[in-house]
Amino acid sequence: MWGWRSVSVATLCVALSSAWPAPAAEPVGQAVVIKTEVTGQSGPIEVDTKVHRNERIKTSQSGLGQFLFRDGTKLAVGWGSSVVIDKYVFDDSQSVKKLTIRAAKGTFRWVSGSSNSSAYQILTPAGTIGVRGTAFDFYVGPDGTTAVVLLNGAAQFCGPGGCRQLQQRCDCVVAKPNGNMSAARRVDPSVLETLGNPRALPFLSGNQRLSGGIGMLGGCNVASVAPDRKERNRPSPPSSTEPAPNPQRQDPPQRQAEPQKERPATPDKPDKPDKPHHDKPDKPDKHDGRGRHEHHDQHDRGDHRDRDRDHDKDRDHKRDRNHGKGWGLNRNR
Repeated sequence: MWGWRSVSVATLCVALSSAWPAPAAEPVGQAVVIKTEVTGQSGPIEVDTKVHRNERIKTSQSGLGQFLFRDGTKLAVGWGSSVVIDKYVFDDSQSVKKLTIRAAKGTFRWVSGSSNSSAYQILTPAGTIGVRGTAFDFYVGPDGTTAVVLLNGAAQFCGPGGCRQLQQRCDCVVAKPNGNMSAARRVDPSVLETLGNPRALPFLSGNQRLSGGIGMLGGCNVASVAPDRKERNRPSPPSSTEPAPNPQRQDPPQRQAEPQKERPATPDKPDKPDKPHHDKPDKPDKHDGRGRHEHHDQHDRGDHRDRDRDHDKDRDHKRDRNHGKGWGLNRNR
């Protein structure tokens, strides 16, 4: 009888537990930047969407998501990536006791928050990244090959082949799941060839742009081989040739200036008043006319003088006749 009662109570407890809603997953942060397509456990993730513990975040081949955790930790998830927020234990002092993420594949940037460095741990197929209060980029290839590039602070990578310390900016290590691991050395473009993917470190090469303070980190001489970096270098020759067209653009003003200078010079075209010079042949005619006129004037003057002489002779003759008459009269008296 007690057995039946025990079974009945157990059945009731199971029924109640199944009917009771499961507690919601704990939110651990939120999305601050989303580009193209980023999805979570509940579907597409948008800006200000909450992300939760044990949630898998995926990005499309052109996707990008930037996430801010409660303690200030920042995580950028680049294109073609998959990552799970594995553990997140938060305390009351605005820091975490444990934050572990499991990166399956893709490209990432990590910037530590206000929690102790020992609280952070990143798991990859080739080994574990230990954070020492730092910022770094890392890449996980389809075969599990992992590359870590230090940007600030310090970090270590430990795998089957041992551990490597990253202590200087741009230090890099490449590790494979089988334990093969390179020595820590400064990153250069050959790392992309080793990884067999020119898109492996897009935040360093500049193929993907990050927003805010997390985007200020980068460089390390990887950008020189990135496709869009080459495109930036290609315009540089045209920019160097741009000064050449400028003088050509200045030529038209000079050509326009020359006609303006010719306009004052063209007033010499008043030499076309040379046409009056063509009239000058007529002037000799005028001179001839004047000559003729003067000749006639002289001839008229001559005639006038002759008339005056004749008139004077007539006057003298009359005077003599009158004088003679007067003399004769006087003589007769």
